[in-house]
Amino acid sequence: MHYEKIFEEIFHELQLTEDKGQVAEYIPELASVDPNQFGVHLTTVEGAGFSFGDAQTQFSIQSIAKVLSFVMAYGRLKSEIWERTNLEPAGTPFNSLLQLEIDMGIPRNPFINAGAIVICDILVSQLADPKEEVLAFVRRLSGNSSIHYNPRVARSEKDSGSRNYAMIYLMKSFGNIDNEIETVMDLYFHLCSLEMSCEELATTFLFLANNGVVPWSDERILSPSRTKRTNALMQTCGFYDEAGQFTFKVGLPGKSGVGGGIVAVHPGKYTIAVWSPPLNSKGNSYRGMLFLEQFTTVTRLSIF
Repeated sequence: MHYEKIFEEIFHELQLTEDKGQVAEYIPELASVDPNQFGVHLTTVEGAGFSFGDAQTQFSIQSIAKVLSFVMAYGRLKSEIWERTNLEPAGTPFNSLLQLEIDMGIPRNPFINAGAIVICDILVSQLADPKEEVLAFVRRLSGNSSIHYNPRVARSEKDSGSRNYAMIYLMKSFGNIDNEIETVMDLYFHLCSLEMSCEELATTFLFLANNGVVPWSDERILSPSRTKRTNALMQTCGFYDEAGQFTFKVGLPGKSGVGGGIVAVHPGKYTIAVWSPPLNSKGNSYRGMLFLEQFTTVTRLSIF
């Protein structure tokens, strides 16, 4: 299949429609990103790669990183992780305090902010040097030792993180946070500041398309069962309260971030990452969502 030609055709078709999205202005470092950038990269499980546009430009992956921290914790705690976070779609905004209080400090799933903070608390308990070990894990998945946190983005996250602090204090009051709040939040803010290109992102997630095994290193990251469950969780919870729309229109497990990135997985076939900074009202890339809808429609390569 001529993926690069398909990418170009869909991109030019999208150029004919107004981009109604807005960059994430509540995080100052993201507010200054050029909204006209666009990239896409697809990697097959056999190792073939196909790119278009700004696919090699690194950007802040933000909440996409929550899948990676979850996988790291899930591989260590296994089923015990579900004592700390649920696995249901939120049905409310990703930073809802109301839902968290109703659920007595147990986040609806590990991909909303509160859930990712709990995962960071678990990793702080499990790891001797959490920030360095999480970064090393991401580098192993990507095969790229040059991936880094962006300290300016991490600082910007902290400076605008009042609501995230409110969540961790609320969860602490319910006994669902074990470690020092600043230590947990430092890991969380750095996690969200990870920078990757579309190519690096698609490559990093390839183990989820390959039954839990990194193709080029043969390292098993998750068992087949936990790989299936992680993909299922992305399918139902990867897009906040727009997960149903993504499933309905795109038909792939995936995860978005407010940096404008989306990564999606077709088990057994490929991973694809798309980046367009302007976001829709739900916090997902406006053109990224439209692009992937068109891509799976044209290629008929969804899981449904």
